[in-house]
Amino acid sequence: MTKNDAFLHLNDPLPADIARRKEMGDLAGAIRLIDQRLASRTQPLLALRLEAERLRLTRLPHDYPYSRAEALAMIRAEWPQCTEEQFDTLVDHGRIDWRMVDGELRCQERFLESLRIYPREAPGLIQEPQDHSARDAVLARMEAEGALTARITLRATIRSLVPVTRQEVQAWLPIPAACPQQSRIQILDHTPGGIAAPECAPQRTMWWRTQGVDTFSVTYRYLIRAQYTDPMTLPLDPVQPTFDLEEQAPHIVFTPYLRALAKDICRGCSTPAEKARAIYDYVTGQVDYRYQPAYLQLDCIADQCAKTLRGDCGVFALLFITLCRISGIPARWQSGLAVRPDSVGPHDWAMFYLAPHGWLWADCSFGSSARRNGETERRRHYFGSLDPWRMVANSAFQAPLTPPMQDWRQDPYDNQVGEVMVGGRGLDASERETSQELLEFELLPGET
Repeated sequence: MTKNDAFLHLNDPLPADIARRKEMGDLAGAIRLIDQRLASRTQPLLALRLEAERLRLTRLPHDYPYSRAEALAMIRAEWPQCTEEQFDTLVDHGRIDWRMVDGELRCQERFLESLRIYPREAPGLIQEPQDHSARDAVLARMEAEGALTARITLRATIRSLVPVTRQEVQAWLPIPAACPQQSRIQILDHTPGGIAAPECAPQRTMWWRTQGVDTFSVTYRYLIRAQYTDPMTLPLDPVQPTFDLEEQAPHIVFTPYLRALAKDICRGCSTPAEKARAIYDYVTGQVDYRYQPAYLQLDCIADQCAKTLRGDCGVFALLFITLCRISGIPARWQSGLAVRPDSVGPHDWAMFYLAPHGWLWADCSFGSSARRNGETERRRHYFGSLDPWRMVANSAFQAPLTPPMQDWRQDPYDNQVGEVMVGGRGLDASERETSQELLEFELLPGET
């Protein structure tokens, strides 16, 4: 058991006095009450829930750093005509994510990037030109040839920004894992002392334990094969499997609302493929993209996504997975990096199972952006298929690292950029630097 297991209790309601202080933005008052309860030791069954909430409250101001006045000034620096009323409308419509901190509305760190996605609602913001010709060509070629394979070489790095002199340092960096679409994984180079987890690890990493070292890197190469499949054309077994259908608190939970929603979405569907397609169409058609805070700040992610209709790639994936499981369709998590010739960054998506074919994929985040841009064919593509621009490190949500990280992780659910501990303390995002550098990218015939 590690400290991060406390997040398994996130759906346990907080005591009312602590919850009220949190909601009004009195974070210091909420932390004070938590500390009093933990010190009294009179409610041991609440301890893990309170410890998780204390960490969330401590980190919350970093995720929501901008006051209303600061956020409005940032918008007006590009869009001088933005009025107070327009700002409030963006907040009311869920385009700006906010929390109460110190008694005032504070805006999420990447709120401006979220707004740029919706130029009709924020027409004065600077829009960078988008060239999707290379992406469209790859997807068209993949569908024409049936599959595409990429040979990719990456270097990942993580560096502590806090002093490490004469202190024990542990670091974990994601590396490619064995999975249906990934093969020929090679570790080409790494900081001395690194130990690679087994290829089947649910969140595969290279791990170091050393003294006084502040920077760690690993270079790896792999093949990733993306096969095109249209799930609606597959012959299906009359009896489907029963694995990967369970709840996984605190975020894959079959709440009454999600049960009713799944029933409504799948009404009239007669096969698992039809149900999966209906769920994909709902998620990609109804949920809009919005950058999120650190996931540890989010409550019951699938349920809240279905109610707010806002999320990022991982939030999309968890809603799809949960609705599929409720509907009797095995579904699971996959994540790592989106690796394009011109950019590398964290990304999450989902898998679902149709017998006898096996595992298929759903990238609801990409599907939603395709819907937003009127790209019907791209939206269709990401139901059943992905693309050869991936690095898969994780096959499970909320899985331990190898070895497990004993102190608080920056992300207790997923691992896309790595974790560091210095002197037994897990570093937060602001206390370390991470990078992913693309060294080689080559498209190969699909059957390689």
